Amino acid sequence: MVKKQEAKKVVNPLFEKRPKNFGIGQDIQPKRDLTRFVKWPRYIWLQRQRAILYKQLKVPPAINQFTQALDRQTATQLLKLAHKYRPETKQEKKQRLLARAGKKAAGKGDVPTKKPPVLQAGVKTVTTLVENKKAQLVVIAHDVDPIELVVFLPALCRKMGVPYCIIKGKARLGRLVHRKTCTAVAFTQVNSEDKSALAKLVEAIRTNYNDR
Repeated sequence: MVKKQEAKKVVNPLFEKRPKNFGIGQDIQPKRDLTRFVKWPRYIWLQRQRAILYKQLKVPPAINQFTQALDRQTATQLLKLAHKYRPETKQEKKQRLLARAGKKAAGKGDVPTKKPPVLQAGVKTVTTLVENKKAQLVVIAHDVDPIELVVFLPALCRKMGVPYCIIKGKARLGRLVHRKTCTAVAFTQVNSEDKSALAKLVEAIRTNYNDR
């Protein structure tokens, strides 16, 4: 056996090895994942602890139903329809009253404008409408905190035969009624051109929620 001669490595004397020393006060340490040691904001560790608790606890059905939100496609159609029935803002009301006052001043007579159908918002208002069977459709937010505020609403809607659904995001409902957040909204009336759209939504929602 002829022994192979190993090729000698050509070493440039200009470049010398400088091994790093990671001792105290020496070279800079390599970057590590410090996620565990970050001082997270209070709301983040609260929501993480809440998520862990929900996984470990046996959640009662009344609360667990809020995890089953409306699917994206139906929710988009619902919000599109709801957007048409947003209540008027302060500026819009001011303009409407100014126009009415202008007509009155011009001697055209004070004709009160007919109130258009709008969304009704808030737990108390929605509850009253459901009890009086005036609500055609109730939309509840899935992330109300504390959940006790709306936990009774689905059962009440079922009892009264009012179609209801749970949608993701109290902020989305809030935007519909010019607020930061909103727990629940209800449709009481819609214009004749939107009646078929509402009927389709109600049909889909009934099978997913009321008839379950």
